[in-house]
Amino acid sequence: MELNRTFDDATLVQALRSDSNPDDAIRHLYRTQYNLTKVYIQQNSGSEEDAEDIFQEVICTFIDIVKKDKFRGESSVSTFLYALTRNTWLNELKKRDRAKIRDEKFEKQKDTTGPDVGHFIANRETKNQLMQLVDSLGATCKQILLAFYFDNLAMKDILKTLAYENEQVVRNKKYKCLKQLEQMITSNPQLAKNLKSVYE
Repeated sequence: MELNRTFDDATLVQALRSDSNPDDAIRHLYRTQYNLTKVYIQQNSGSEEDAEDIFQEVICTFIDIVKKDKFRGESSVSTFLYALTRNTWLNELKKRDRAKIRDEKFEKQKDTTGPDVGHFIANRETKNQLMQLVDSLGATCKQILLAFYFDNLAMKDILKTLAYENEQVVRNKKYKCLKQLEQMITSNPQLAKNLKSVYE
């Protein structure tokens, strides 16, 4: 097997389109394109971990485009991948901005009189009822939600206990965990009714 085999654009596309053995072509893409992606992501508010995730998504998207005969070769593969990377990363940043806004909204709601999932966690009378659901979200979600709502820890303090890049990553994760928990409660009308009764 030629692990360091190189490809021109035409043979690369042909190899990716083939179902027999596209591995060498994929290795070629990783070897020649990943560093370009990493530099772009890190220069635009991203981390090396972000670069790895985005590059994998871009490669999968590109392979799908090639297999569907939608790559016309009007630009080089490198230029096409750069455009895909840029669009994918910009969309990710937009999603993160929306998540941040929603997360800030949830944090502000903690100080209102209306109950939300955060209040349920913080209330010792209902904590046991929710613990089983929280456990099912996984160790990281459990750690973040209980630290934030039950222990009243700030994001910077929670970050110290987790292997995350920065506070924003923790905020994004907290929002996703909270939405999962809300959906689980909503799908269980009896549990939702029991939790609501605490505030009536």
